[in-house]
Amino acid sequence: MLRNAFEPWHLVLVLAVVVLLFGSQKLPDMARGLGRAMRILKSEAKALKDDGPAEAPHQGSTGAH
Repeated sequence: MLRNAFEPWHLVLVLAVVVLLFGSQKLPDMARGLGRAMRILKSEAKALKDDGPAEAPHQGSTGAH
C-alpha cells in the first residue's frame, strides 16, 4: 500500500515549499539555529546519560546486619 512512499522528488517538493515560505535569505539562519539546538540537545542527553539514575537514600535502615 505505501510502497516507495518517500521518493527523491518528495524532497525536492518540500525544499521548494520551504524556500517559497521562508525565502532563501532566512534558510542559512534557520539551519544555523537548528544546528545549535541539535548540539544543545546532544550535550544535554549525554549529561543525563553520564549522571545515570539518581540513587534513593535507604530509609529505615537500622545499621544492623
